[in-house]
Amino acid sequence: MDFFEQLIQQLINGISLGSIYALIALGYTMVYGIIKLINFAHGDIYMVGAYVGFYAVTMTKMSIIPALIISMVVLGILVEKIAYKPLRKAPRISLLITAIGVSFFLEYTSMYFVSPTPRTFPNVIDSLSLNIGSFVINGQQLLIFIITVILMVLLTYIVQKTKMGKAMRAVSFDTETAQLMGINADRVISFTFGIGSALAAAGGVLVGVYYNSIDPLMGIMPGLKAFVAAVLGGIGSIPGAMTGGIVLGVIEALVSGFISSTFRDAAAFAILILVLLFKPSGIFGKNTNEKV
Repeated sequence: MDFFEQLIQQLINGISLGSIYALIALGYTMVYGIIKLINFAHGDIYMVGAYVGFYAVTMTKMSIIPALIISMVVLGILVEKIAYKPLRKAPRISLLITAIGVSFFLEYTSMYFVSPTPRTFPNVIDSLSLNIGSFVINGQQLLIFIITVILMVLLTYIVQKTKMGKAMRAVSFDTETAQLMGINADRVISFTFGIGSALAAAGGVLVGVYYNSIDPLMGIMPGLKAFVAAVLGGIGSIPGAMTGGIVLGVIEALVSGFISSTFRDAAAFAILILVLLFKPSGIFGKNTNEKV
């Protein structure tokens, strides 16, 4: 395979990986857009989603689509109600510390119940592949492409075309004014956590399908990288989260393919440093001036 063919193959691999980062980054950016919270427990919700999908497939013999739907349920809403809602009026640092605490709680509670031993995710789709010339797109990548596109289109429709989406945008713009207009901000915030967590859980199941392995600490690094993707695209921006995830996945694949897989994590965090140095608002973010 010559350089050009290898480049295209790595781009295909990168878009597949970046689609998963985009799903997780969407949860980060939606929650930040509503209550200005960086939910560091988000990567662990992705991990729990992977385990729910795993047990749905192995114990009930479900196919991947019902398992995916079951994994996308109420964990995010529960976390918001129990851990974050009582601190709604607290300083932002209190919410940040709570998010870190929730992250550790989910990791080590999961470790207690399912053991720290990695589990092999069952093969849920046939070993098919799409050959385009010398390029190969395997069944897992096709599944990730299709599900990611469907979920992103659905999310865009909800945010742009529905009454709840309009309420989400209003609360994001000005919570107090939205409440004066009759919008139930608490319900909107819980709904946002639910949608973001559903996307993260879907990403967890897709990672299990893609890598065939899950473990209780699997959410740490993808969660951090999804945060990098959200910052890269412009945190608070849904198109930015999608774009940032894809760009980050492609860069990681290129570094792995042409330099060394050892440096792919370093590349992700180097991107974060460069973005914060030269364009802190991200690709789609807007510079805002705070009055003091």
